[in-house]
Amino acid sequence: KADDEHYIPRAVLLDLEPRVIHSILNSPYANLYNPENIYLSEHGGGAGNNWASGFSQGEKIHEDIFDIIDREADGSDSLEKGTCGRTECWLRAVNPSCGFLPRYPKKLVETYSVFPNQDEMSDVVVQPYNSLLTLKRLTQNADCVVVLDNTALNRIATDRLHIQNPSFSQINQLVSTIMSASTTTLRYPGYMNNDLIGLIASLIPTPRLHFLMTGYTPLTTDQSVASVRKTTVLDVMRRLLQPKNVMVSTGRDRQTNHCYIAILNIIQGEVDPTQVHKSLQRIRERKLANFIPWGPASIQVALSRKSPYLPSAHRVSGLMMANHTNISSLFERTCRQYDKLRKREAFLEQFRKEDIFK
Repeated sequence: KADDEHYIPRAVLLDLEPRVIHSILNSPYANLYNPENIYLSEHGGGAGNNWASGFSQGEKIHEDIFDIIDREADGSDSLEKGTCGRTECWLRAVNPSCGFLPRYPKKLVETYSVFPNQDEMSDVVVQPYNSLLTLKRLTQNADCVVVLDNTALNRIATDRLHIQNPSFSQINQLVSTIMSASTTTLRYPGYMNNDLIGLIASLIPTPRLHFLMTGYTPLTTDQSVASVRKTTVLDVMRRLLQPKNVMVSTGRDRQTNHCYIAILNIIQGEVDPTQVHKSLQRIRERKLANFIPWGPASIQVALSRKSPYLPSAHRVSGLMMANHTNISSLFERTCRQYDKLRKREAFLEQFRKEDIFK
């Protein structure tokens, strides 16, 4: 809280190239962030879509970054760790001895990671290399990874929001909706799920199974506020289980019986707990969710109030955070794309120039 009583987010903005951060500083949000928490590389050239270059540059500047993070951590009452964006990947990828884990050994690291579009040809030819190198660090160094991918985000924007050519800002709005909904129980705490450990404890049975899928309903845009429908707890919870509402594109594999490992639904709005119980009973009777045989076949539900600062077109909305075995299909596609390039030894020179690969 600033001296003039306005609130300042504890966000740390960092990038190796200035374009995105400069766009924020020239936007209506310019005065929202603490200028001391904005870090831009002195060179300003960026990593050039080269993961190895980002790794090398991140190793050189990590002390400056952690000075900012340590200052914010010291001023916080209850530190919870969350990260998003691709720059965080090279920062977390540096030697674990100088990363988050030794500095904050009792804190969890949660990331919001957007995977590239699988349906379109990328203008970054080394994208499979970058994706796989990042995926390794997400596996080793994160406690929880909320997976989103551009394929599903574009599909949802086109099919559900009826946006023909979704812009970056419209896709980012979907991502920010997921991020804000997943942290409502932390920002407006109740008697349950009021910290990160409580939120993800039921979702991650073993440390390596920490990649989560998400779904949200109902979604609206500024243009679609007029199309408001009645929402109930049952309607929201039933829609969250539909594949078209999931923000990860996972193909159907008839040879493998994919199933849920765990589900947490965060229901926001005016909700009677008895409605939740009846809705769970209906879902169980209709067998709408297929669970693993070696774990509890139950959907965890957290109730949260809506933000008092933002108007909402719907009485009830919901976020699903799910641990599902079908997330493996996303990783398999990434590995197949990597294998195609690696088999030909294509575009490896720019990686081999960096110290990490020497």
